Amino acid sequence: MKNLKVNHYPFPQIALSEIPAWLDGLHEEFHPIDTVNWAEYPYRPMAKFRIVATPDGFLLHFRVREESVAAVADGDGGKVWEDSCVEFFSSPADDGVYYNVECNCVGTVLVATGKDRNARTPAPREVLQQIRRWSSLGRENFDERIGETDWEVVLHIPYSVWFQHDISDVNGKEIRANFYKCGDKLQTPHFLSWNPIDIAQPDFHRPDFFGTLRF
Repeated sequence: MKNLKVNHYPFPQIALSEIPAWLDGLHEEFHPIDTVNWAEYPYRPMAKFRIVATPDGFLLHFRVREESVAAVADGDGGKVWEDSCVEFFSSPADDGVYYNVECNCVGTVLVATGKDRNARTPAPREVLQQIRRWSSLGRENFDERIGETDWEVVLHIPYSVWFQHDISDVNGKEIRANFYKCGDKLQTPHFLSWNPIDIAQPDFHRPDFFGTLRF
């Protein structure tokens, strides 16, 4: 399993659109989301992420290049995984519960929690509203656009997104996590992960294959 050391910084008093340049200045490295786990879905778009911790949450920066993009999901809580989508799954405690934070290319998000893929509890609306987002493609929905496209999103995910746990700080802790890139309904469906998933059928909801984030 992969291990990643996550640095901790005071939250910068800048717009989210300026976070990529701020992270560049800190020499924060990108980490590839490039594992093709299932032979029937061989397409590998360029996808990578970087993550830092702040006093009240995570700053996540995803950068993607793919052969088509779409943002069709109808608002937060919709089927963002069918669009051009990046995802952060995490287990903040040793109780078998994990959270999926999924975001399409215009910053529409889905959050849910549970112990497996079939018994998910969606996040309350007020939790979704606490996630700040910026997208290089803007925030308006659009149908699939064919042609190679670069896009990026920045998410500020407060620790309160772990809404079934009481966690206000991660300094000195380890959590299990994985990062994904997918596009279930794009012209070329794909399912990439940061940490490999060694099972026969596509399934991101496998906390037994999460890597480790060390804070």
